[in-house]
Amino acid sequence: MPFARIGEIDLHNVEDGSGPLIVLLHGFPEFWYSWRKQIPALASAGFRVIAPDLRGYNESSRPEDVDAYRMTEVAKDVAGLIVQNGGKCTLVGHDWGGYAAWYTAMLHPELIERLIILNAPHPKPLAREVSRSFEQKLRLSYQLFFNVPVIPELILRVALPFLAPRMGRFTKDEIREYKRAWRKPGAIRAMLAYYRALRRSRGELRKLMRPITCPTLLIFGDGDPVFTRATTENFTDVVRNIRVEHVADAGHFVQTDAPEIVNRLIAEFARK
Repeated sequence: MPFARIGEIDLHNVEDGSGPLIVLLHGFPEFWYSWRKQIPALASAGFRVIAPDLRGYNESSRPEDVDAYRMTEVAKDVAGLIVQNGGKCTLVGHDWGGYAAWYTAMLHPELIERLIILNAPHPKPLAREVSRSFEQKLRLSYQLFFNVPVIPELILRVALPFLAPRMGRFTKDEIREYKRAWRKPGAIRAMLAYYRALRRSRGELRKLMRPITCPTLLIFGDGDPVFTRATTENFTDVVRNIRVEHVADAGHFVQTDAPEIVNRLIAEFARK
């Protein structure tokens, strides 16, 4: 079905295929279309694929309150979607969708058979690198700007179409699809609310940290300008069963930059 009702939130979904369930969670500044190169490939590989628009994005509900975008609320959406579609899945997340996937696996481990994360470091090694690496601090400094009132919304309306082609291998037609989503009323505000909610809820999220024991795959495009390679290292104390795959010729949007590699890795890992 194109929409799933989770509490007071309507999540728009794109679905294809039949077989074991894979749920794909996009990040900023995308929507389900982030997975346009994965959905048909995974469906053809024998999986049922569901790619929602996260709350605030594209056709899904856009709450007004910043606190509605806390990661615990986003994880509730994801858990509800999985429950409505059989109660078990391989969960895949990129960027903010990756953080939603990490916390869904921590808070609702019974729903996750396998976890696959793309260019979204686990919170513990990210915090470690922020505390000891000036380079990692500098790479995340844009988030301080995103927490400024009003101004980021005005600038991103103009800047996003110019920035996106410089961050990933997006075509003009793909940017046109993203622009349609960004122009929806309240879209930029809702997208930025994730960053603003994170700043308010870091203490809460630290208390919710739990070990993840399900088989986990981290796919990392090494050309990522946001996260250093060090954030992918030395955290088996909190993710017990993890495998890391580096993709040398890809950046933050690894599923766009190297779709054949990503599709193969997801299908092989989900099939085991």
